[in-house]
Amino acid sequence: MSRRAAADRPGEPVGGDTPDKPTELPKRSWWDVLRRTFKEFQGDHLTDWAAALTYYATLSIFPALLAVVSVLGLFGQSTTQSLIDNLGAMAPGPARQTLNTVLQALQGNQRAAGIAAILGIAVALWSASGYVGGFMRAANIVYEMPEGRPIWKTLPLRLAITTVLVILTAIGSVAVVFTGGLADQVGKVLGIGETALVIWGIVKWPILVIMVALVLALLYWAAPNVEHPGFRWLTPGSMLAVVVWIIASAAFGFYVANFGSYSKTYAALAGVIVFLIWLWISNIAVLLGVELDAELARERAIRDGHPAGQEPYVEPRDTRKFSEGEPA
Repeated sequence: MSRRAAADRPGEPVGGDTPDKPTELPKRSWWDVLRRTFKEFQGDHLTDWAAALTYYATLSIFPALLAVVSVLGLFGQSTTQSLIDNLGAMAPGPARQTLNTVLQALQGNQRAAGIAAILGIAVALWSASGYVGGFMRAANIVYEMPEGRPIWKTLPLRLAITTVLVILTAIGSVAVVFTGGLADQVGKVLGIGETALVIWGIVKWPILVIMVALVLALLYWAAPNVEHPGFRWLTPGSMLAVVVWIIASAAFGFYVANFGSYSKTYAALAGVIVFLIWLWISNIAVLLGVELDAELARERAIRDGHPAGQEPYVEPRDTRKFSEGEPA
């Protein structure tokens, strides 16, 4: 990983016209992309970065949830309860109880948070933005790109990304609640009764999965110091991350329920330990998605004549910090 070579060539174009979409790459290129994705995943030590992001997530997730709960409090308790139910359903084993307990406590503090809503949400967003800052550094590692953006640019950016993510989460929760009521009304009009609610209870999960993929696509686009061709609502990396996350979470939940002995080993801390491991697994899935998108960008550059071993293979968004000799 030649990060020094990357810093020596700030702003240098890395190619001309590359394939605009991943679907334009031939099958052989896709095989090369997948092979490099897993090789670079190991070479970039992304399991270690996932552990670092788990630390930031631990410090950030509860302020972020406080911000979401504060916003949802404007729409009533049923909306907040929907968030609690949906997030609780995602967590495996003992971690579910830990997450539910925290969410219930945050729900109980809604009124206190509402007294100083603006200040409280602002502080919560600032605290939650620590995870985004860590992710920005990890994404730059993946793209072999030093951080060229000055701090006065990265700090507002990470706060803006965090705010958008919180808003999208709130919108998703509100949509689930109100569309559930709409499904009930449609069922009554069509004469199928509660069948409509049953159908909606099944359909809402693929919709939520798509929303998670959209959130990841936004994070993948905005976080690294990389000039992307344009924003894509869904990327191969974001879709891979969601699929891997779902499968890995289900597998981990099955292991905890049937084979794990966390309760015997960690006693009262079992729920916390399982929750932290689940966060680590989730971050591994998220970083794997970044790596796939990065290798697709590399392959498009190679197809356009860029030397395979030369880095960076994408153009930086900003190069101002390169001249200062600061590390990425």
